Amino acid sequence: MATPLGILAAVAGAFAYVGTVDPNEPGHYPVCPLLQLTGAFCPGCGGLRSAHAFVHGDLGAAFSANAVATTGYFLFAAVWVLWLVRAWRGQPLRIRLAPAWWWGIGTLLLAFTVVRNLPFGSALAP
Repeated sequence: MATPLGILAAVAGAFAYVGTVDPNEPGHYPVCPLLQLTGAFCPGCGGLRSAHAFVHGDLGAAFSANAVATTGYFLFAAVWVLWLVRAWRGQPLRIRLAPAWWWGIGTLLLAFTVVRNLPFGSALAP
């Protein structure tokens, strides 16, 4: 039980920090290196703004800042609950994904990155 609870404490602490230190104000966080060097948004760009909006309960702004990150918050919560239940029962958490799933996830992230940098995908840009 210690490991999933420790991970929850770390994630809660990170979200608490991002919730109090607004990433929308310049100077609090470093700029994304890919964005600074190329002007292109990476799949993580807008993630801090998404987390800040999520902490404040503004799901619309969270999805607008980074839809993949916001979806990831819910996915993390579901996996964490599964992990906690299995730890409570004394069972290890083993999530095995076939290579096709990993390729699918990678393809989804690549498509998200490309589309958010194109003019017609500006709704996905942070």
